[in-house]
Amino acid sequence: MISITGCTQTMESCYVSDYEESTYNHSLYQEELFAKDLCVTAGNISLENYPVDTSLHAAGLFNLSDHQVLYAQNLFTKLFPASTTKILTAYVALKYGNLDDMVTVSENAIALPADASVCKLQAGDQISLRDLLYGLLLQSGNDAAIAIAEHISGSVESFASLMNQEAKDLGATRSNFVNPHGLEDPNHYTTAYDLYLIFQADIASQTFRDIISQAAYTCNVTGSSGVRTLTWTSTNYYAQGKAAAPAGVHVIGGKTGTTDEAGSCVILYEEADNGKSYISIVMGAQNKDVLYADTTNLLQYGIIGN
Repeated sequence: MISITGCTQTMESCYVSDYEESTYNHSLYQEELFAKDLCVTAGNISLENYPVDTSLHAAGLFNLSDHQVLYAQNLFTKLFPASTTKILTAYVALKYGNLDDMVTVSENAIALPADASVCKLQAGDQISLRDLLYGLLLQSGNDAAIAIAEHISGSVESFASLMNQEAKDLGATRSNFVNPHGLEDPNHYTTAYDLYLIFQADIASQTFRDIISQAAYTCNVTGSSGVRTLTWTSTNYYAQGKAAAPAGVHVIGGKTGTTDEAGSCVILYEEADNGKSYISIVMGAQNKDVLYADTTNLLQYGIIGN
């Protein structure tokens, strides 16, 4: 036994004691829980006196300020997202793109079905990524979606792979995306909860919030015949004045989507006079009138009360 600086143990045990005191009393690794700031539920949640529309594919209301799911209807059911897909397209573009980049529109970007929602872009057009995002989120242009995908990743297929990776990183693990616009494909699906996870990441971006808050947007596009002006309007009925939110609730904006399989869908960001912010989702309504009636009821009963 020896005594060095007060240690009356063997030399080896003294070193061990010093190491334990200097190391094990400290946190070697510390990270915040993934879901700390998320709204989480394991199943359906009802609202008192809320007139439930059982024909919907899914619906949800999320209190972002209190991290609380206020209403949940089939949040984890696999469904077709239609153009709500574009909230993930926008997320990837904002993460990996430069808004001032000039994008050249390809022939592939405009090779769409005759009834597809488009921004009326033409092959060879030169347009900024920033402007394309307005066309994507307001006009819901499928041509804008493809132009963005090809600019960011070189091809739709490569961009879809990036979409899936980013979705999984956000916790949206029940989804699979094969295109940036949402035209139906049996392998293109999501859940209402996954859309919430993606959208809450979107609205962390001031640029995204600025875009979805607009009722219309005008930009210049340079094509083979010179410069022309395009104006795009929001597909959101609240922005168009065709629907009115309850008093005390302000719809900032969001993304719509409609196909035969998906029905009428909308995901929205709201701010209320109570100082709190919300995300609402309604998927699979029979038509747009039902969609916005259900959404308004959801905001009324979930935020304002009966």
